[in-house]
Amino acid sequence: MGYLRAQATEFLRALRRHRESGPGTGTGTGTGTGTAAGANGALGEPGRAAQPGDDVDAARALRRAARRISGTLHTFQPLLDADWAEEMRPELAWLSGTLALEHAYASRLERLLQALHRLSGSTAFPAPRPVGRAATATATATTTSVPPAAPPTHPASANRGNLTVGAAKAGALLDRQLTLARTRAHSTALQALGSSRFHAVADKVALLASEVPLSNAGRRSATPAPGAAPVDLRPLATAARERLTDAVAALPLVTAGSPYNAEALVHGLSPDPAPHPQDTPWHQVRLLLRLHRYALEALAGADPRTDGTAGPPDDSVDVRLLAAGEALDRHRDASEAAAAAAQAARTPRIAPATAYALGVLHADQRHEVEAARYAFQHSWRKEPIRLP
Repeated sequence: MGYLRAQATEFLRALRRHRESGPGTGTGTGTGTGTAAGANGALGEPGRAAQPGDDVDAARALRRAARRISGTLHTFQPLLDADWAEEMRPELAWLSGTLALEHAYASRLERLLQALHRLSGSTAFPAPRPVGRAATATATATTTSVPPAAPPTHPASANRGNLTVGAAKAGALLDRQLTLARTRAHSTALQALGSSRFHAVADKVALLASEVPLSNAGRRSATPAPGAAPVDLRPLATAARERLTDAVAALPLVTAGSPYNAEALVHGLSPDPAPHPQDTPWHQVRLLLRLHRYALEALAGADPRTDGTAGPPDDSVDVRLLAAGEALDRHRDASEAAAAAAQAARTPRIAPATAYALGVLHADQRHEVEAARYAFQHSWRKEPIRLP
């Protein structure tokens, strides 16, 4: 499949960029295996100087390619070698999840601090917090396994004087907890990118860029016999769409159609807020929507886009799916931020004003969850629109 080969090539290019972005990436240690190193050398840009933020962009491109390869393996598995696909999918999921953690913690903290200022009526909002190696270079120093004793200072700290005492202490508590989690995630990512497990994945992706392991049905689709019709990819893509449609049909879209949904607070004091009891089916729809989008990309082909990356032609992008996906991304972010606020409120011996501020913050993020559900149902029920 050309789409799989194109995404494997994107993966290797991103890996090359990540290794060239400096020693802080943890991948320039010379531990790469021969196949991946050779493929990356052919795909890289010799003599190119690393630019600020290259490691962040490269890590994002790695995650993007890994998700698309894994999703394509899931949807079109009957056309692929079963043992190979079953072995690759969990490894790609591990890699994508590991690389995403640091960015997730940074974004969650920024979201919560912004919400604290908004809820406090403060006119001074915290400055955007850096994401990537620049934000954690001081914190990690020369170690990749032991977090620092004290979290690094942030530009947002200077603005806490504009908050009430409870909100300021809540922000400081969230800063400590999520910065520590982010530092650990950064160390974990560095260790993962230097591990033999990662290099085994990179080697397999390098081989995938040149040859896709196919099943008997897949080989017939790639090289059909004279007079035989090639295997059609559309039934498998249709099955992915039907799984998404069934999952959306099971959602309470009538309830989510109200911009203020008081029923969503029924489980507001649930003892198990992560994941929230109401969120699991919505998270599942988000994953199925992603698989559906990747299947459409595979059907549309992997022609280079105007920005030089692999992907579907612009006229094959369904605006409705993009809007629905963005709403579900906001749903996930708000849900995880609410869980972080609830977890911080469980910290022993915090002041009542701090606990109250965290409770208000939790409720605010749960209302953001409902707003995202409303936006999803509003976009999902529209007729499909394609870009001109």
